[in-house]
Amino acid sequence: MARSIWTGVITFGLASLPVGLYTATEDHTVHFHQLQRNTADRIRNRRVNERTGMEVPPENIVKGYELAAGEYIIVEPDELDQIAPGRSQTLDITDFVDLTDIEPVYFDRTYYIAPRGKEYTKIYELLRAALEETGKAGIATFVMRGKQYLTALRAEDRLLVLQTLHWADEVRDPGKELPELPAHRADKGKELTLAMQLVEALSAP
Repeated sequence: MARSIWTGVITFGLASLPVGLYTATEDHTVHFHQLQRNTADRIRNRRVNERTGMEVPPENIVKGYELAAGEYIIVEPDELDQIAPGRSQTLDITDFVDLTDIEPVYFDRTYYIAPRGKEYTKIYELLRAALEETGKAGIATFVMRGKQYLTALRAEDRLLVLQTLHWADEVRDPGKELPELPAHRADKGKELTLAMQLVEALSAP
């Protein structure tokens, strides 16, 4: 049985629901190691000063944000810890929106939500059914592993699903990014009818 990667409470209005968050997908990508040819010797990457060529020990490595070419603001690890958001205990739904109003490009990762105990299954199902019947998604933010996420809570057949969303400034404007787009929409007529017939002919479950 899978283990939850986050536990907390969904709150909406005066109601609260203790839940666990579970990954919905798994990566089947084949991962390779680098080896020296004709041996089983692993190749390791070294952290090297690009100016001197000397290897740098981990305790002497810091993070820096580049302001201009060769000009950095150095950030120490304890400074990053101080500004990192703390782990959320709650997933507080602030708004319910029409699920169809969320463009697919905004969806990122999918997680399953499960109640933390049989005593919470009734309120879990009530929330799931309400979202399904209204076609709504609950919008909330929460923090997991030091990062704040914008999320949409939506209903599936028997369970609640949490989708992390891209923030608005992370989605590129296609009008600015793509070199050529049609200037006008296709008019109704013989060509569009033929195109629709082809789509229907190739449709599958």
